[in-house]
Amino acid sequence: MKKAVVVFSGGQDSTTCLVKALKEFDEVHAITFDYGQRHRLEIEVAESLAKELGAAAHKVMDVTLLNELAISSLTRDDIPVSHELQDNGLPNSFVPGRNILFLTLAGIYAYQIGANTVITGVCETDFSGYPDCRDEFVKAMNNALVQGMDRDLTIATPLMWLNKAETWAMADHYGALDLVREKTLTCYNGLIGDGCGDCPSCDLRRAGLEDYLNNREAVMVDYIKKSEP
Repeated sequence: MKKAVVVFSGGQDSTTCLVKALKEFDEVHAITFDYGQRHRLEIEVAESLAKELGAAAHKVMDVTLLNELAISSLTRDDIPVSHELQDNGLPNSFVPGRNILFLTLAGIYAYQIGANTVITGVCETDFSGYPDCRDEFVKAMNNALVQGMDRDLTIATPLMWLNKAETWAMADHYGALDLVREKTLTCYNGLIGDGCGDCPSCDLRRAGLEDYLNNREAVMVDYIKKSEP
């Protein structure tokens, strides 16, 4: 039996990854992390979507210790989400160590349930400048988990080389365009669907959707080419 664990936030990217995984694996487990995030509604959204889509299990883990250490606009209500980069070249929505922690815990969970694949929706093509969304980082984490647990494990990143329009194409390809558009939560200000329209995450999501809807056939062709083995 092929089992996978999907790091699942209930947002556009992770929901698209979950939809895809459910088509490709015999058993799919979703894992969501409560780190005291600004947009806490995403936990409820993730629970609802995991149930609706038919995940075999959905684990919500309390990792609020991350909130104590990582100061970010996503962990502090009194820090507005900014469109400008900080002096270090990173957006103030970057949560240091977040994906290090998430992938480590997802890897441990995969070990316990006998899964050999952890799926995450990080992307290097259209991303917010986060260093822990890069392919180089994921490969390093993958190697560390394999070495540290002495077990075969693959961290799969289906969106790594897709732009946002192509991610919408993937959702459409798997018959989930409307679900992803209407029921996921990507907005940093916690609004489901199209969101607030004024945060960096909403900007990226909206631009990708407009590009896909205006160039549907061409974008779908590009997505399929990138997705072929």
